Amino acid sequence: MLIYRFLTGEDDSLFCHKVTKALSEGWQLHGSPTYAFDAVTKKMRCGQAVTRVAKDQPYDPDKKLIDF
Repeated sequence: MLIYRFLTGEDDSLFCHKVTKALSEGWQLHGSPTYAFDAVTKKMRCGQAVTRVAKDQPYDPDKKLIDF
């Protein structure tokens, strides 16, 4: 089963660490990153989709994606 997550955060080092942590846990980048201005907070926001294969596990909508 292919699992999909979309990581988001402010454009700062914490977002980069979030993506790097996901990659170190076996997630792979999926598509291009996104970048948008948040008019409410007046800050730039980033997003990056990641995927990972979870073998021999049925999908469970109550399970956190990071736990697959």
